Amino acid sequence: MDTELQRAEKTLRSLMLRHVPPLTARVNKTSQLEMAGNKEAMQGRQKVDGFYFGSIIPKPKDIRLYFFPIYTHPTEFTLSPSLQKCLKGKSCFHIKKLTEELEEEINTMITKGVSLYLSEGLV
Repeated sequence: MDTELQRAEKTLRSLMLRHVPPLTARVNKTSQLEMAGNKEAMQGRQKVDGFYFGSIIPKPKDIRLYFFPIYTHPTEFTLSPSLQKCLKGKSCFHIKKLTEELEEEINTMITKGVSLYLSEGLV
């Protein structure tokens, strides 16, 4: 992985991990960071130890940011054209280059997601 992608991964991990608590790192390995809530919740029809929040998974050509609040609360998020270009599917962002603007927007998005989940008792 090139230096720019390594920096992007480190920054995205930091943006997620600063929300511990109320989130917990369910998986924290070099190949994946998975964040979830820290109390039992219903996820679909199943009771889980913590409601899934998001993941960061490095790939050879980009860093994948899976952000579940944009899936569960799609009307709560408005994305800039730059971040919209990174969105593949409903909740997966493929980050190839992390500019200051993208970093700020992702930080705001994660913080808002945590606030939404806290207000609904999901984390």
